[in-house]
Amino acid sequence: MYPVKYHKATSIADAVAALSAGDDATILAGGQTLLATMKQHLADPSDLVDIRSIDGMAGVSAAGNVLTIGAATTHADVAGNADVQKLCPALAELASHIGDPAVRNMGTIGGSIANNDPAADYPAAMLALNATIVTNTREVAADDFFDGLFGTALDDGEIITAVKVTAPSKAAYAKFAQQASLFALVGVFVADGAGGVRVAVTGAGEDGVFRQSGMEAALASGWSEAALDGVAASEDGLMSDLHGSADYRAHLIGVMAKRAVAAA
Repeated sequence: MYPVKYHKATSIADAVAALSAGDDATILAGGQTLLATMKQHLADPSDLVDIRSIDGMAGVSAAGNVLTIGAATTHADVAGNADVQKLCPALAELASHIGDPAVRNMGTIGGSIANNDPAADYPAAMLALNATIVTNTREVAADDFFDGLFGTALDDGEIITAVKVTAPSKAAYAKFAQQASLFALVGVFVADGAGGVRVAVTGAGEDGVFRQSGMEAALASGWSEAALDGVAASEDGLMSDLHGSADYRAHLIGVMAKRAVAAA
Protein backbone atom coordinates (compact mmCIF):
# COMPACT_ATOMS: atom_id res chain seq x y z
CA MET A 1 0.00 0.00 0.00
CA TYR A 2 1.03 3.59 -0.59
CA PRO A 3 1.64 6.07 2.26
CA VAL A 4 -1.66 7.56 3.41
CA LYS A 5 -2.80 9.93 6.16
CA TYR A 6 -5.52 8.67 8.50
CA HIS A 7 -8.12 10.98 10.06
CA LYS A 8 -10.70 9.85 12.63
CA ALA A 9 -13.54 12.32 12.20
CA THR A 10 -15.68 13.11 15.25
CA SER A 11 -18.31 15.16 13.41
CA ILE A 12 -19.61 15.73 9.89
CA ALA A 13 -17.92 19.15 9.87
CA ASP A 14 -14.64 17.51 10.88
CA ALA A 15 -14.98 14.96 8.06
CA VAL A 16 -15.80 17.63 5.46
CA ALA A 17 -12.79 19.71 6.58
CA ALA A 18 -10.46 16.69 6.29
CA LEU A 19 -11.82 15.86 2.83
CA SER A 20 -11.25 19.44 1.68
CA ALA A 21 -7.73 19.61 3.10
CA GLY A 22 -6.44 16.43 1.45
CA ASP A 23 -5.06 16.37 -2.07
CA ASP A 24 -7.07 13.24 -2.87
CA ALA A 25 -8.94 12.39 0.33
CA THR A 26 -11.68 9.80 0.51
CA ILE A 27 -14.18 8.51 3.05
CA LEU A 28 -13.47 5.29 4.97
CA ALA A 29 -16.50 3.50 6.40
CA GLY A 30 -16.37 -0.30 6.40
CA GLY A 31 -13.44 -0.36 3.97
CA GLN A 32 -14.50 -3.65 2.39
CA THR A 33 -13.96 -2.34 -1.14
CA LEU A 34 -11.62 0.59 -0.58
CA LEU A 35 -8.91 -1.20 1.39
CA ALA A 36 -8.84 -4.14 -0.99
CA THR A 37 -8.57 -1.75 -3.93
CA MET A 38 -5.69 0.07 -2.24
CA LYS A 39 -3.87 -3.20 -1.58
CA GLN A 40 -4.09 -3.97 -5.30
CA HIS A 41 -2.65 -0.51 -6.08
CA LEU A 42 -5.82 0.42 -7.95
CA ALA A 43 -6.52 3.35 -5.64
CA ASP A 44 -4.06 5.81 -4.09
CA PRO A 45 -5.88 8.27 -1.82
CA SER A 46 -3.78 10.85 -0.01
CA ASP A 47 -6.03 10.73 3.08
CA LEU A 48 -8.55 8.36 4.63
CA VAL A 49 -11.31 10.06 6.59
CA ASP A 50 -12.88 7.54 8.98
CA ILE A 51 -16.52 8.42 9.72
CA ARG A 52 -17.44 5.46 11.92
CA SER A 53 -17.03 7.37 15.20
CA ILE A 54 -19.41 10.20 14.27
CA ASP A 55 -22.48 10.22 16.52
CA GLY A 56 -25.66 9.26 14.69
CA MET A 57 -23.95 7.75 11.64
CA ALA A 58 -24.94 4.21 12.61
CA GLY A 59 -28.22 2.75 13.76
CA VAL A 60 -31.82 2.35 12.63
CA SER A 61 -34.91 4.28 13.67
CA ALA A 62 -38.55 3.96 12.65
CA ALA A 63 -41.21 6.65 12.54
CA GLY A 64 -44.54 5.26 11.44
CA ASN A 65 -43.81 3.28 8.28
CA VAL A 66 -40.54 5.09 7.47
CA LEU A 67 -37.15 3.57 8.26
CA THR A 68 -34.09 5.79 8.65
CA ILE A 69 -30.85 3.81 8.45
CA GLY A 70 -27.56 5.51 9.33
CA ALA A 71 -24.94 5.34 6.60
CA ALA A 72 -22.39 3.61 8.86
CA THR A 73 -24.82 0.84 9.82
CA THR A 74 -23.27 -2.51 8.96
CA HIS A 75 -24.95 -5.09 6.77
CA ALA A 76 -25.22 -7.40 9.79
CA ASP A 77 -27.03 -4.72 11.78
CA VAL A 78 -29.42 -4.00 8.91
CA ALA A 79 -30.15 -7.72 8.66
CA GLY A 80 -30.68 -8.17 12.39
CA ASN A 81 -32.61 -5.00 13.17
CA ALA A 82 -36.16 -5.63 14.41
CA ASP A 83 -37.60 -2.50 12.75
CA VAL A 84 -36.12 -3.44 9.36
CA GLN A 85 -37.37 -7.00 9.74
CA LYS A 86 -40.87 -5.71 10.55
CA LEU A 87 -41.25 -2.86 8.04
CA CYS A 88 -39.10 -4.12 5.17
CA PRO A 89 -38.13 -7.78 5.64
CA ALA A 90 -36.90 -7.95 2.04
CA LEU A 91 -34.15 -5.44 2.89
CA ALA A 92 -33.15 -7.40 5.99
CA GLU A 93 -33.04 -10.60 3.94
CA LEU A 94 -30.91 -8.93 1.25
CA ALA A 95 -28.42 -7.65 3.83
CA SER A 96 -28.12 -11.10 5.42
CA HIS A 97 -26.69 -12.53 2.19
CA ILE A 98 -24.11 -9.87 1.32
CA GLY A 99 -20.62 -11.38 1.17
CA ASP A 100 -19.57 -13.49 4.14
CA PRO A 101 -19.84 -12.85 7.92
CA ALA A 102 -16.63 -10.80 7.99
CA VAL A 103 -17.91 -8.52 5.23
CA ARG A 104 -21.36 -8.23 6.81
CA ASN A 105 -19.88 -7.19 10.15
CA MET A 106 -17.63 -4.49 8.65
CA GLY A 107 -19.26 -3.30 5.42
CA THR A 108 -21.79 -0.47 5.64
CA ILE A 109 -24.94 0.41 3.74
CA GLY A 110 -23.71 3.94 3.01
CA GLY A 111 -20.37 2.71 1.74
CA SER A 112 -22.02 0.25 -0.63
CA ILE A 113 -24.39 2.88 -2.00
CA ALA A 114 -21.63 5.47 -2.41
CA ASN A 115 -19.41 2.95 -4.20
CA ASN A 116 -22.25 1.85 -6.51
CA ASP A 117 -20.60 -1.33 -7.69
CA PRO A 118 -22.54 -2.57 -10.75
CA ALA A 119 -23.07 -5.93 -9.05
CA ALA A 120 -23.87 -4.69 -5.53
CA ASP A 121 -27.17 -5.56 -3.85
CA TYR A 122 -28.15 -2.34 -2.07
CA PRO A 123 -28.47 -0.12 -5.18
CA ALA A 124 -31.21 -2.41 -6.51
CA ALA A 125 -33.01 -2.20 -3.17
CA MET A 126 -32.74 1.58 -3.07
CA LEU A 127 -34.18 1.93 -6.59
CA ALA A 128 -36.99 -0.56 -6.11
CA LEU A 129 -37.97 0.83 -2.72
CA ASN A 130 -37.95 4.41 -4.03
CA ALA A 131 -35.55 5.28 -1.22
CA THR A 132 -34.18 8.70 -0.35
CA ILE A 133 -30.44 9.14 0.07
CA VAL A 134 -29.70 11.68 2.81
CA THR A 135 -26.39 13.57 2.72
CA ASN A 136 -24.87 16.32 4.83
CA THR A 137 -26.31 18.92 2.44
CA ARG A 138 -29.51 17.52 0.85
CA GLU A 139 -31.83 14.60 0.15
CA VAL A 140 -31.64 12.78 -3.20
CA ALA A 141 -34.19 10.36 -4.65
CA ALA A 142 -32.66 7.00 -5.54
CA ASP A 143 -33.77 7.51 -9.17
CA ASP A 144 -31.48 10.55 -9.33
CA PHE A 145 -28.61 9.17 -7.27
CA PHE A 146 -27.04 6.30 -9.22
CA ASP A 147 -25.16 7.48 -12.29
CA GLY A 148 -23.46 4.74 -14.29
CA LEU A 149 -20.67 2.38 -13.25
CA PHE A 150 -19.42 3.40 -9.80
CA GLY A 151 -20.93 6.84 -10.41
CA THR A 152 -23.29 8.75 -8.11
CA ALA A 153 -24.77 12.22 -7.73
CA LEU A 154 -22.47 12.96 -4.79
CA ASP A 155 -20.53 16.22 -5.05
CA ASP A 156 -17.02 16.80 -3.69
CA GLY A 157 -17.19 16.95 0.09
CA GLU A 158 -20.69 15.49 0.18
CA ILE A 159 -21.19 12.58 2.58
CA ILE A 160 -24.07 10.11 2.82
CA THR A 161 -25.45 10.25 6.36
CA ALA A 162 -28.53 8.02 6.09
CA VAL A 163 -31.08 6.41 3.81
CA LYS A 164 -34.85 6.63 4.24
CA VAL A 165 -37.14 3.81 3.15
CA THR A 166 -40.93 3.77 3.29
CA ALA A 167 -42.30 0.31 4.04
CA PRO A 168 -43.72 -1.33 0.88
CA SER A 169 -46.86 -3.43 0.89
CA LYS A 170 -44.76 -6.26 -0.54
CA ALA A 171 -41.19 -6.69 -1.71
CA ALA A 172 -38.51 -9.32 -2.26
CA TYR A 173 -35.05 -9.76 -3.72
CA ALA A 174 -33.73 -12.73 -5.67
CA LYS A 175 -30.06 -13.06 -6.55
CA PHE A 176 -28.08 -15.45 -8.69
CA ALA A 177 -24.67 -15.04 -7.07
CA GLN A 178 -21.27 -15.35 -8.67
CA GLN A 179 -19.87 -18.05 -6.40
CA ALA A 180 -16.33 -16.72 -5.95
CA SER A 181 -17.29 -13.18 -4.95
CA LEU A 182 -20.94 -13.64 -3.88
CA PHE A 183 -21.75 -10.48 -5.83
CA ALA A 184 -24.82 -10.65 -8.03
CA LEU A 185 -24.39 -12.10 -11.49
CA VAL A 186 -27.99 -10.96 -11.69
CA GLY A 187 -30.14 -9.68 -8.84
CA VAL A 188 -33.73 -8.45 -9.10
CA PHE A 189 -35.54 -6.50 -6.38
CA VAL A 190 -39.31 -6.12 -6.78
CA ALA A 191 -41.49 -3.85 -4.65
CA ASP A 192 -45.03 -2.55 -4.51
CA GLY A 193 -45.13 0.60 -2.43
CA ALA A 194 -46.21 4.22 -2.30
CA GLY A 195 -44.41 4.87 -5.58
CA GLY A 196 -46.20 1.99 -7.31
CA VAL A 197 -44.62 -1.18 -8.61
CA ARG A 198 -40.87 -0.91 -9.13
CA VAL A 199 -38.40 -3.51 -10.39
CA ALA A 200 -34.65 -2.92 -10.17
CA VAL A 201 -31.88 -5.06 -11.65
CA THR A 202 -28.26 -5.27 -10.52
CA GLY A 203 -25.29 -7.27 -11.80
CA ALA A 204 -26.40 -7.17 -15.41
CA GLY A 205 -26.28 -3.66 -16.83
CA GLU A 206 -23.28 -2.18 -18.60
CA ASP A 207 -24.17 1.11 -16.91
CA GLY A 208 -24.92 -0.43 -13.53
CA VAL A 209 -28.21 -0.78 -11.70
CA PHE A 210 -31.39 -0.03 -13.65
CA ARG A 211 -35.18 -0.30 -13.52
CA GLN A 212 -37.04 -2.78 -15.73
CA SER A 213 -40.04 -0.81 -16.97
CA GLY A 214 -41.65 -3.69 -18.88
CA MET A 215 -41.82 -5.84 -15.77
CA GLU A 216 -43.09 -2.92 -13.72
CA ALA A 217 -46.00 -2.41 -16.11
CA ALA A 218 -46.82 -6.11 -16.16
CA LEU A 219 -46.82 -6.44 -12.37
CA ALA A 220 -48.85 -3.26 -11.95
CA SER A 221 -51.61 -4.97 -13.94
CA GLY A 222 -51.44 -8.10 -11.81
CA TRP A 223 -48.89 -9.19 -9.23
CA SER A 224 -48.05 -12.76 -10.18
CA GLU A 225 -45.31 -14.81 -11.78
CA ALA A 226 -47.64 -15.42 -14.72
CA ALA A 227 -47.84 -11.67 -15.38
CA LEU A 228 -44.17 -11.79 -16.36
CA ASP A 229 -44.56 -14.61 -18.90
CA GLY A 230 -44.83 -12.25 -21.84
CA VAL A 231 -42.08 -9.89 -20.71
CA ALA A 232 -38.67 -10.71 -22.14
CA ALA A 233 -35.65 -8.82 -20.87
CA SER A 234 -33.56 -7.49 -23.75
CA GLU A 235 -29.86 -8.27 -23.86
CA ASP A 236 -29.18 -4.77 -25.20
CA GLY A 237 -27.06 -2.86 -22.72
CA LEU A 238 -26.28 -5.92 -20.62
CA MET A 239 -22.79 -7.01 -19.64
CA SER A 240 -21.08 -9.97 -21.23
CA ASP A 241 -17.99 -11.38 -19.50
CA LEU A 242 -16.35 -14.64 -18.43
CA HIS A 243 -19.11 -15.20 -15.86
CA GLY A 244 -22.02 -14.92 -18.26
CA SER A 245 -23.06 -13.60 -21.65
CA ALA A 246 -25.56 -10.80 -22.15
CA ASP A 247 -28.08 -13.36 -23.41
CA TYR A 248 -27.61 -15.48 -20.29
CA ARG A 249 -28.03 -12.46 -18.04
CA ALA A 250 -31.20 -11.47 -19.89
CA HIS A 251 -32.57 -14.96 -19.22
CA LEU A 252 -31.59 -14.72 -15.54
CA ILE A 253 -33.40 -11.40 -15.15
CA GLY A 254 -36.65 -13.13 -16.02
CA VAL A 255 -35.94 -16.08 -13.73
CA MET A 256 -34.89 -13.92 -10.77
CA ALA A 257 -37.85 -11.57 -11.26
CA LYS A 258 -40.30 -14.48 -11.06
CA ARG A 259 -38.59 -15.84 -7.96
CA ALA A 260 -38.73 -12.44 -6.29
CA VAL A 261 -42.42 -12.00 -7.14
CA ALA A 262 -43.18 -15.44 -5.72
CA ALA A 263 -41.22 -14.68 -2.55
CA ALA A 264 -43.01 -11.36 -2.08
